[in-house]
Amino acid sequence: MRLKLDKVRERPFRWDEDLQIEAASLGHPDVRALGPVHWDGAVEHVDPGYLLKSSYRYRQTLDCRRCLEPVERDVEGEIVLLLVRETESSPPEELELEEEDLGVVHFQGEEIELLPFLEEEMQLNVPMKPLCRPDCEGLCPECGANWNDTTCDCETETTDPRWGGLADLKKQLEET
Repeated sequence: MRLKLDKVRERPFRWDEDLQIEAASLGHPDVRALGPVHWDGAVEHVDPGYLLKSSYRYRQTLDCRRCLEPVERDVEGEIVLLLVRETESSPPEELELEEEDLGVVHFQGEEIELLPFLEEEMQLNVPMKPLCRPDCEGLCPECGANWNDTTCDCETETTDPRWGGLADLKKQLEET
């Protein structure tokens, strides 16, 4: 959604829409699917720029990192940003960000694209390691059985090879 800011000076711009965003656009391998995204909000002129306030909600389907089963979660949140127009044509020099700068977006031109702000929030809402439940048992590394649903007779006890020297020493001591 491209917004012409000269129209916002006179009165706030408001929207309320449902979007279909492709899961692949988030660039996260654990995201299987995204439900329709309900996004509403407003942009209004404030000094020194424009205030964007919006809310969103959608359903995301992820892959559990341990058992690979689908995990569905409802997500909702808000976006509040101060959009400030850059006065120079050259990019600003590298600056150290302070806490109060985190909600400020600098831009150039007379128009601004709003959808990237929503997509960035959606990327941040994907957990680093999604799990179907905290105590997920995962898959058997030998036969692939889902240990949440069944058990298997596979031998999965492995010894860390770094302890091999101590195991040899223990064997030698037991033989003497």
